[in-house]
Amino acid sequence: MIKDARPYPKTEEILNVITHGLGFLLSIAALTLLVVYASLEGDAWHIVSFSVYGVSLVTLYLASTLFHMTRKQKLRNILNIFDHSAIYFLIAGTYTPFLLVSIRGPWGWSLFGVIWALAIGGIIFKIYNTGKYDFISAIIYV
Repeated sequence: MIKDARPYPKTEEILNVITHGLGFLLSIAALTLLVVYASLEGDAWHIVSFSVYGVSLVTLYLASTLFHMTRKQKLRNILNIFDHSAIYFLIAGTYTPFLLVSIRGPWGWSLFGVIWALAIGGIIFKIYNTGKYDFISAIIYV
């Protein structure tokens, strides 16, 4: 059983929805700019890796916005899992351009595999343990 997502004070939730919603809109703009810039100045590695980063950023802000604007506890619990899982996705997405564009080669691909394996493991962990074992979550984040 997943622990219920704790409620925040109403004012804090409103501010969370506004700021995270703004982050969502800005991340869509950033994704667009990243892909356009990568298309003009880079190669396929740039386009794919920047797209992965941009999509992970959009996903994080979307998950957080939806979580904070939802009042129904059952849906809120599901969105809390989505919100926490999106953090792992963003961490791996943030490493992706660095590993596939800047490092590449055996080291880049090896680290890419490790980072994404940890992210996928963290997401699976969060699906079953959101609200529990916060120390383990923090270790996987790092």
